[in-house]
Amino acid sequence: MSHEYEELGLVAGLEIHQQLDTATKLFCNCPTERREPEASVRSFTRYLHPTKSELGELDEAALEESRVDREFEYLAFESTCLVEEDDEPPHRLNGEALRTALEIAALLDCEVVDRAHVMRKIVVDGSNTSGFQRSALLATDGEIETDQGPVGIADMLLEEESAARIEEHEGGVTYGLDRLGIPLVEIGTDPDIRSPEQARQAAERIGMLLRSTGKVKRGLGTIRQDVNVSIEAGARVELKGVQSLDDIDDIVANEVGRQVELLDIAEELRGRDAAVADPQDATEAFADTDSGVIAGAESVMAVRLEGFDGLVGREIQPDRRLGTELSDHAKRHGAGGIFHTDELPAYSVTEAEVEALRDAVDAADDDAVALVAADAEVAETAIEAVADRAETAIEGVPEETRGA
Repeated sequence: MSHEYEELGLVAGLEIHQQLDTATKLFCNCPTERREPEASVRSFTRYLHPTKSELGELDEAALEESRVDREFEYLAFESTCLVEEDDEPPHRLNGEALRTALEIAALLDCEVVDRAHVMRKIVVDGSNTSGFQRSALLATDGEIETDQGPVGIADMLLEEESAARIEEHEGGVTYGLDRLGIPLVEIGTDPDIRSPEQARQAAERIGMLLRSTGKVKRGLGTIRQDVNVSIEAGARVELKGVQSLDDIDDIVANEVGRQVELLDIAEELRGRDAAVADPQDATEAFADTDSGVIAGAESVMAVRLEGFDGLVGREIQPDRRLGTELSDHAKRHGAGGIFHTDELPAYSVTEAEVEALRDAVDAADDDAVALVAADAEVAETAIEAVADRAETAIEGVPEETRGA
């Protein structure tokens, strides 16, 4: 579906992360070559513990992530050292990386800062053993040209690459330390982009300038784009990890479509006086179920979504529905996902079980019901997250960060 982007008030910006092709990492003398997970020589585990900043404040994202209680496993290699493991202080910043970054700043027509300070960015997903990423602001106030007008370069930073995510499993994530510490530049544009086509042009222009140095890594995973998108009545959404420039215009267009659909859903929900009830235990409704997912679960928790009937299953962008968003929030708390009555009976859940579920939570004909089947503690926290996301659906578009 096409949209009038100017009328909708589309505002977009880019963050481009490009690995530099240096001999060694940013804060140690380890090589920057990638390794296969099978080549690891040992592993160790860590847990995320949020700590107060210098101002005495707790980072809310870190606090929320710590509640999930995930274990992070790290694979070490012969080519990595104690710096990557956060068991040795960082060495002097890599001079080769600094010189390359300053060359890129000149190509972007940026103003270089008088003095660069290495700062800490809180990391909440376990992708750095220290719990933060080391980063230095090098330049600001640049500009590139596109067919639809100039796009400002807000800033450019030199920072260390995160650890590579190897696999996600029940209870945690496994990372490889071979990627952690590779130098990269992060280039952030001003929110000057007004169309999907301009977003792609801006990314292509920056990519061309980076490659022209001959000092950046090439290949899958060596450059990533994050795209920030909002419309006037919506919210700022950051879409992380775009791998291909060819996808950027579609990603921006799809996010605009998603926000338009969510605003339409919110308007309809408010017109129905929609509300979200307190979650309830609905395990008994599935006492004799043939559904493998539900039968193997310790607990079934459900929430009545008043006035949501027919809207949970509504498509908001290709292959994504409001129910997908509810499910994503459940997954962040360890559940496999959700079932909801807009898609049931299905998945070996019978019509009789759907009626028993509705009776268990006192659902009316115009209500939807979402459920989580999992271990008792996971089911309880996951269904609360589902209820919270359903509440925001009544309000409109939530501000969030998620994978592209």
